[in-house]
Amino acid sequence: MAEHFAVDGGARLQGTVDVVGAKNSVLKLMAAALLAEGTTTLTNCPEILDVPLMADVLRSLGCTVTVEHDTVTIDVPADPSAEADYRSVSKLRASVCVLGPLVARCRRAVVPLPGGDAIGSRPLDMHQAGLRKLGATTEIAHGRVVATAETLRGAQIWLDFPSVGATENILMAAVLAEGTTVIDNAAREPEMVDLCLMLQQMGAKIDGVGSSTLTVHGVSGLSPTQHRVIGDRIVGATWAFAAVMTRGEVTVRGVDPHHIDLVLDKLRSAGASTDVSGDGFTVAMDGRRPKAVDFVTLPYPGFATDLQPMAIALSAVADGTSMITENVFEARFRFVDEMVRLGADARTDGHHAVVRGVEQLSSAPVWASDIRAGAGLVLAGLCAEGRTAVWDVEHIDRGYPRFVENLSSLGAGIARVVGEPDR
Repeated sequence: MAEHFAVDGGARLQGTVDVVGAKNSVLKLMAAALLAEGTTTLTNCPEILDVPLMADVLRSLGCTVTVEHDTVTIDVPADPSAEADYRSVSKLRASVCVLGPLVARCRRAVVPLPGGDAIGSRPLDMHQAGLRKLGATTEIAHGRVVATAETLRGAQIWLDFPSVGATENILMAAVLAEGTTVIDNAAREPEMVDLCLMLQQMGAKIDGVGSSTLTVHGVSGLSPTQHRVIGDRIVGATWAFAAVMTRGEVTVRGVDPHHIDLVLDKLRSAGASTDVSGDGFTVAMDGRRPKAVDFVTLPYPGFATDLQPMAIALSAVADGTSMITENVFEARFRFVDEMVRLGADARTDGHHAVVRGVEQLSSAPVWASDIRAGAGLVLAGLCAEGRTAVWDVEHIDRGYPRFVENLSSLGAGIARVVGEPDR
């Protein structure tokens, strides 16, 4: 049976919420375990649907994977399979990150084109181009990416766009290549830094971590390790938006506040007060209606595209008119159609959305198209008159551990309900 979240509007969120490991990090760290024979252990892992899905991908490659609460243990064989299972990969976009490790370890990789969120095209051109620079041959045949290499050798690689996925795959192939690889215009996200730190713990030699230029000195082999996953800045920022939208006060623990400096600056512009500490922050609105703020999504350290739905939801109830510009995923504005169901005054034109804030939204049945859109719709439902039904909540479950429980602890009226939608 289908499930939905029944969200009651009108609550002022207040309290403390703990954030665990980042979805956008743990899946790539799990893939990185393939680079070393033996047992790698990851702690502070989020209990979300994507973790067991990635575990299935690794099992299809011959690994033994145990998932227990916030700990994932991966035992990698001496000779892992080079062919990932289609059924496992098709459910998870992030599974393409096994491509680089498999080419490095097995000198061959066959990875079906992955599935995932419906937020626009995410081609693998840069992934393949980078691997070719390292000496691999690649092609897409029969719905699969096929890469082979007798030897991987270091190279100078320039990325046309600081793609996180391409940077990760090239980096994980380069750590076991002969010689030195330089990746220019590399992604700089905190999750990328987390991957680099784990690879260094495994014995990789990487310079320039956190910068747009990564220099990788290839080594002959790596060792398994134990690593704690970085806190999820996107989840933490979601709770910050929730505090502002509901004119409440929320303390978030478990996230480096400097990873969302720009988010907190935008929320201060909307009228919020913020207080940061070493492992968290507090956002408060003191009952005031937020002011309209413009948002432009860009690669890190810019405003994250994953937070664009939250920016639109905030704009929908803000005082004034906001413009939101999407520069990363062209289909992410499909979320706006669902916001209009809730009474938002929003229009889109190409890469831009113009949102004129209203005093209060109105409840309606809405459907989540991806993880972040689902979270944004729930936040909007908290600001709507009546009860909003948010459907396709399996998307939200893929990115937000204990979503209902955390919101309930902050005072939200929300429940998971089983039943088919009346569309």
